[in-house]
Amino acid sequence: MTIAALETSALVDPRFHATDGPHAIWRRLREDDPVHWHEPGQYPGFWSLTRYDDVRAVSMDAGTFSSARGILLRPSAQGEDIGGGRTLALTDPPRHKALRALVSDWFTTRSVRDLEEFMRGAVRDVVARALERRECDFVTDIAARLPLYVICRLMGVPPAEQELLFSLTRQAFAAGAPEARSAAHQQIMQYFIELMYRRMDEPADDLVSALVSGTVDGELLTEEEILLNCDNLLVGGTENVRLAVSSGMSAFLDHPGAWEAVRADRELLPGAVEEVLRWTSSATHLLRTATRSVVLRGREIREGDRVVLWIPSANRDERVFDQPDRFDVARRPNRHLALGIGEHFCLGGMLARVEMRLMFDELLDSVRRVERTGPPVPVESIVVSGVERLPVRLVAV
Repeated sequence: MTIAALETSALVDPRFHATDGPHAIWRRLREDDPVHWHEPGQYPGFWSLTRYDDVRAVSMDAGTFSSARGILLRPSAQGEDIGGGRTLALTDPPRHKALRALVSDWFTTRSVRDLEEFMRGAVRDVVARALERRECDFVTDIAARLPLYVICRLMGVPPAEQELLFSLTRQAFAAGAPEARSAAHQQIMQYFIELMYRRMDEPADDLVSALVSGTVDGELLTEEEILLNCDNLLVGGTENVRLAVSSGMSAFLDHPGAWEAVRADRELLPGAVEEVLRWTSSATHLLRTATRSVVLRGREIREGDRVVLWIPSANRDERVFDQPDRFDVARRPNRHLALGIGEHFCLGGMLARVEMRLMFDELLDSVRRVERTGPPVPVESIVVSGVERLPVRLVAV
């Protein structure tokens, strides 16, 4: 079977990513065409990288492969991302380092440790409320809540306003009419406009205040830059953990022996978190733009060419991971790329790991059994992967 017969163009079809189909294509590309050219269509032409070593090398070389023109595939008709060169995710060194420095103190080991008591209390309340209902949507009622509460706390969103933001983020990230998602996103931005002005008048010890008062190259950020970075932090602080925890729970339901193994030996939990990150790979792709011509595996990538890094493929590369299609909570080593590497290694990576560990730990402590009450509904997206809904019944200990 040839690569063409596998219809690699399906990799830009969101509905296709709601199936197991992409892994079959990525497996064949890793073997036969690891630097593969996708002809332009709805999206501009781009190079697909599917092997771990290539994805890692490009991620480490910010000088040759830029993030400033966008980090996600966008239909040609939409043009380039308006955040290009202005947000944490869409900047290159040295500006990226300067922007990161404005907010990095909130994500250090010490800061995460200081948050742990708050996070334990929050996740205990979330699980207790879900147990009272017995039947719930694991995604909305459990997985989505802790990361939203944590990023709201870091950004200085008052507790009384967090449920509003929770409701809006649910609508903005949900499947459904694009108009409804866009309207919810506009309301989120309006909320941050008001919070930004509040912090200009009354600075506090939070991320929004840091963006308002911080300088890059001796200049304050513009209001638009502040808002774009607020949006960046909200999405980054909520989406990946929500998807990883919910998809991880779905994986544990498919592999009940793994769940019981972790229940019996909590020393396995940190490694289980890493395996969930590898297995779920909630960021489906990242985009880079070549700043100069370079040859990779005999293929010439020209200056200005787009290069797509398929993260789930890298995390199932047979050259790096033994039995990569096996969900193994005791996997050692586990050098996955789910949280990135290099200049754009996930700023909240440590925080995400702790959030996941605390959520699974509380579920293991408080819930004797998690049962599906319906099939999981996968996300239809080329940007992120995971489950949109996971209806379950919780049986208390």
